[in-house]
Amino acid sequence: MKYSKATNYALHLMLYLVAAAPDKPVGVQSLAEHQGVSPTYLSKILTKLVKAGLIESASGANGGYRLKRNKEEISFLDIIHAIEGTTSLFDCSLDHPRECPIQQEMVRAEQQMEQYLRNKKISELAGKITAV
Repeated sequence: MKYSKATNYALHLMLYLVAAAPDKPVGVQSLAEHQGVSPTYLSKILTKLVKAGLIESASGANGGYRLKRNKEEISFLDIIHAIEGTTSLFDCSLDHPRECPIQQEMVRAEQQMEQYLRNKKISELAGKITAV
């Protein structure tokens, strides 16, 4: 499965927030420097994560972004859906009946993958990273 660059940044961003500062707001400039991406591009990703209810923004001199949900509850699938949406990754584009056996197998595979990603919490990786 291939996912977008934005999803890749979002997963790494969330891991950083979980590991480094789950309760302390981190500024967009600092986050952008850590990710090696422009603050403008990262702001678009942050907006999607805010809309999904995963993080929140705090304004003011010490403002920035911090986790909104409990870090132990945030799954990989939550982050992926925040960026990619919830549409199926596997869709048979051929014009034939819905009972397509290949489509049915792909849907089953997708359901298993989503279940795995739903159960995999981003906080499980926080202890595995060495430098944040």
